[in-house]
Amino acid sequence: MELTLRELDAGDEDALQVLLESEPDYAVRVTGYPPGPSDALSLLMVRPESVPESRKVVLGVFDGDDLVGVVDLLRGYPAPEFVFIGLLLVHRAHQGSGVGAAAMAAVERYAGQWPEARRFRLAVADTNAPVLGFWRRMGFEPTGETRPYRYDYLESTTRLYERDLSR
Repeated sequence: MELTLRELDAGDEDALQVLLESEPDYAVRVTGYPPGPSDALSLLMVRPESVPESRKVVLGVFDGDDLVGVVDLLRGYPAPEFVFIGLLLVHRAHQGSGVGAAAMAAVERYAGQWPEARRFRLAVADTNAPVLGFWRRMGFEPTGETRPYRYDYLESTTRLYERDLSR
């Protein structure tokens, strides 16, 4: 599968919103609510306070001109050697077709350009457990670290996973 990555910006907000709304089950599992009208803008802007704006990268995954996925990366979070994956979401119409695995391979090449980057890290909320099979197939292993997770009334636990940048 030949996919391309491109950094998204405010001009991509509408297409990104359509993508996020294509998979409402994800939003419900991590927020307790269906996708909201400003979710795309939030994804483009929100980051931990300790992460400078220049270290947040939202990549669109394109099949030709079609936005089929999105990957949210934090460079150097929580430490310089890490690339934190905040989100990898594939448009519902393209799930199960290899887009997620191809996107991860492209993200690995992209992040491989950052000389300090050595490991991927991500957190999965227990309420979003259906995605664990994918992440395990991508080589991610649990670190044993857990953190409480809360979004409005939804309470859960997040579990951290890591793997080397290049396998």
